[in-house]
Amino acid sequence: MRIAICGAHKVGKTTLAEELLESLPGFALELEPYHQLEAAGYEFSEIPTAEDFIKQFNYSTDLMRSSEGNVIFDRCVIDILAYLHAIDPRKNIQKLFETAQTVMAGIELLVLVPIEVPDLIPGHQADHPRLRRLVDDLIHDWIEDFGIEVIQVSGTLLLRRDQVIANVLCYHQGYLRPQENPIMK
Repeated sequence: MRIAICGAHKVGKTTLAEELLESLPGFALELEPYHQLEAAGYEFSEIPTAEDFIKQFNYSTDLMRSSEGNVIFDRCVIDILAYLHAIDPRKNIQKLFETAQTVMAGIELLVLVPIEVPDLIPGHQADHPRLRRLVDDLIHDWIEDFGIEVIQVSGTLLLRRDQVIANVLCYHQGYLRPQENPIMK
C-alpha cells in the first residue's frame, strides 16, 4: 500500500509519518524531497523560490513513480505544487498539475494534515504564516481533482495515527472505509 501525507509546513506531517512507520510493520518511509535533496547536496535558496519547488516536484515525481511496496511518503507532489503556485501564481502549472494527477493515481491513500482550527501553531511561531495558510487553502481547493481516497486527520498525534491505521486496515481487508471527517470546502 502506498500512502502519501500532504499539508502545509508545521502541521505535523513528518511526526505523523514517523509514528505510522513505528505502527505499520513492513512499511518504508520516504522522507520529504526537500530533505533528501539537501542531503544529496542541493543548495536551496534562503527564501523559497519557484525553482526550488520545481526541483522538489520533479524529485518527488520520480520518487513516487519508482517506489514500490508498502511505503509512506512524507510530503507529495500535491503540496509541493501548491507551494510552487503560491510562490509564483503567474507560472503556468497545468502540465505539472496533470503530471501530479498521473503520479497520484498510484497512491492508495492520501492523508491530508490540515491547519487545524484553532491552529496548533500560533502565527508568530510558524515560518511564513501567509504562505502556510495559502498552501493549506490550495490543497483543500485541489484535493478532489486527484480522484483518490483521501482522509483528513485531526487531533492529537495518536488520534491522527489511529485514523490512518483504521483506513489501512480496511484497505487490507478489501474495502475502503467511509471517511469520518470529510474535507470541507
